[in-house]
Amino acid sequence: MDIPITRMKALFNPTSVAVIGASENEAKLGFHVMKSLTKGGFPGKIIPINPGSEEIMGLKTFPSIAELSYDIDLAIVVLPAKMVPAIFKECLAKGVQGIVLITAGFREIDDPMGAELHEQLAGIVNEAHVPVIGPNTFGMINLHANLNASFTPEFSLVRKGRIGLVSQSGGMCHLISFIAMRERVGFSKIVGIGNRLNVDFERMISYLMEDQDTDVIALYMEGIDQPRQLQEMARGLRGRKPIVAYKTGIGNLGDQASRSHTGSIAGRSDVYSGAFSQAGVLEVRSVEELLDTAKALARFPVLPGNRVAILSSQAGPGISAADICQRSDLTIVSFADQTQNRINEILPPLALRTNPVDMGPAWYNSEALVGIVRAVMEDDNVEGILLFMMFASANVDSIKGLSCLTENKRPRKPLITCLSAPPGIWDEHINRYEDAGILVNFPTPERASRVMANLNRYRRLAHSVPSA
Repeated sequence: MDIPITRMKALFNPTSVAVIGASENEAKLGFHVMKSLTKGGFPGKIIPINPGSEEIMGLKTFPSIAELSYDIDLAIVVLPAKMVPAIFKECLAKGVQGIVLITAGFREIDDPMGAELHEQLAGIVNEAHVPVIGPNTFGMINLHANLNASFTPEFSLVRKGRIGLVSQSGGMCHLISFIAMRERVGFSKIVGIGNRLNVDFERMISYLMEDQDTDVIALYMEGIDQPRQLQEMARGLRGRKPIVAYKTGIGNLGDQASRSHTGSIAGRSDVYSGAFSQAGVLEVRSVEELLDTAKALARFPVLPGNRVAILSSQAGPGISAADICQRSDLTIVSFADQTQNRINEILPPLALRTNPVDMGPAWYNSEALVGIVRAVMEDDNVEGILLFMMFASANVDSIKGLSCLTENKRPRKPLITCLSAPPGIWDEHINRYEDAGILVNFPTPERASRVMANLNRYRRLAHSVPSA
């Protein structure tokens, strides 16, 4: 069933939202949905629907959506499953352009009635080409429209950014988003597709590919019904925007859990890995790696090649990074003669001045640090830079020297860092440099190095010729 792109845009950018099942009772999800909309700053009209109330959160309440004298763009449904078919028909009669169905109790349950209800709902909305997020979902968020159509008001605290997150698991969406809050990673959309009545991974990817607020698509997947269809669709969009996927449920127990959670088959990991590779989808192995890689791809979409430099204030972090780089098809390249001469002039003879560079003697000297970073940044032999600095009292001001890099809004090559200090000491500088788009920072050299490796993997995936 085809859903027009105009309907998908209306789903994520409504001017009016009806909450069917709104409540003043904090024990009800309808209360938290209302709180998400009202406290999240949604600029449009919010209409609570509840036959037992006259006013909810200061807003006039209607007994049913049929009682409204005007059309509604988006309906959020938080009612028992058996009531939903009738509610859907009322929604369509009011011209609803999209629905978020938070209610559970459909094909994910071990009851034939759930599957029958699922198919009944699909028949109602598919004929009208109305997109539905859910059922069995926490909801969805469009950060750029101040739309928090979920039962978690705290999602409104997530930073606006360029990553579109699509997940089958509401719990994983919460986990990823909460980590993102702590690490200042921004999202454009956060979508829990749940049990996928008619909005699945394929449809969300197609929409986000056209979404002007999204540069990178991040997926958390447990199981899908038609993996070949997803593969073919992704192959057709290969290289347009990065797609990063974290697939779980690869063992027997994981497959069983996926069936009960999402009503779909998880499948063998090797089959999915091969399909991802052929479709140009970058597969990762953890929530941390999904978030880190998406963050870097949103800042540095293309790694020109696999030749990298490692600059470290101490030997240890540089050695751990070198291990990861060498295992990941990254070349720790020799510097051009001019670059090496400039570094030799800055560092004393006993320092390790070849790649990886041990910047120990320059560690607490802002001018020396800047000189080394500039020299390597200008070296055409180097296509990506890993920079590690660990705080000590003697080098508290060294980080200020990196402000020179803001002279160019974005460097010509990816600069991925681990600038590590106790809380509150370097945070202001790191945040400013990240916001200026000159680097992305991670808590450990290992995470930074794995991200550089994934930028290289994406370069190869995006530019290789897919097999038939």
